[in-house]
Amino acid sequence: MSAVKGHVVCFGEVMLRFATPAGRTIADAQSLDLTIGGAEANVAVGLAAMGHEARFLGMVPEGPLGAKARAAIAAAGVDTRGFINGPGRMGLYFLEVGGSLRPSAITYDRAGSAFASAEPEAFDFASALDGAGLFHISGITAALGPKGVALARAGMAAARAAGVPISFDCNFRERLWNAWDSDPRSILTDLIGNATILFGNHRDMTLLLGRPFSGDGAERRREAVEAAFDAFPNLQVMASTARHPLTQTHHRLAARVDLREDRFQTQEVDITDIVDRVGSGDAFAAGVLTGWLEGGDARKMAELGLAMNALKHSLHGDLFRLPRAEVDAFTGVGGDVRR
Repeated sequence: MSAVKGHVVCFGEVMLRFATPAGRTIADAQSLDLTIGGAEANVAVGLAAMGHEARFLGMVPEGPLGAKARAAIAAAGVDTRGFINGPGRMGLYFLEVGGSLRPSAITYDRAGSAFASAEPEAFDFASALDGAGLFHISGITAALGPKGVALARAGMAAARAAGVPISFDCNFRERLWNAWDSDPRSILTDLIGNATILFGNHRDMTLLLGRPFSGDGAERRREAVEAAFDAFPNLQVMASTARHPLTQTHHRLAARVDLREDRFQTQEVDITDIVDRVGSGDAFAAGVLTGWLEGGDARKMAELGLAMNALKHSLHGDLFRLPRAEVDAFTGVGGDVRR
């Protein structure tokens, strides 16, 4: 593979994240920590941290909340010229931080947000995609409702018209899909048919193709990949992780990238003393895309994805804010203080 020229356009919704202090539930919390999050914005920030030009395309309401979101993304080095204001409210999500054997839980409050209510005509896709090397979007946009589906289709149609490859992260959010009269199987199948790069696993293929696939063992995971390549002729790359949570703060993680003629699965690494795992999947996507943009093979994509995913667990909030040197130095084990 050869290196890809041009910037990456990431399209989606930015939200305010309110998280409980460790050891507190929503019911007994007296304060909440406020940060910025959102799948596609997280990917844009991760790409910028790795030295790639990323542009974010989205919408927030006018006022201090929207301004805070825009400032956070811009401060991370992302081009926010396509990040516009519109009518509506700010999308929110609430993170109840788990502990020990109690998992974390997320509650969305984003119905009627500026982005979820937007019309495709509000966004200047053509300008954002001019000179772009990749367009990235996730299934979360479509899960927001009929208008979200229209936004996803419009963005992908604009990328196709501009000849820009598409990266799609399934990011299946059952609660969002169940909140309206949706048909995720047919909608996601239609959208993924446009993708060159897919972030998804055997569970996603079970949903989309209507047949069971197992995630047990590398060859069984390849079975789901081969089915995806058969079902989606445009697809050239499929990336996924295998996570085994032992406790809330101790997980084991491996990464896998499949091309049509190449594949690589990393060894499993132990991630202990987890600070915050939310956004780690987006960091993985940014790592894989970095490898793809730089013309890397399946191994390079998987190893960069694993490094960014694992390192994200050491950072508070959704955003990946470590320099490229730390990612390149990742070994899968901890170390002493650097002096």
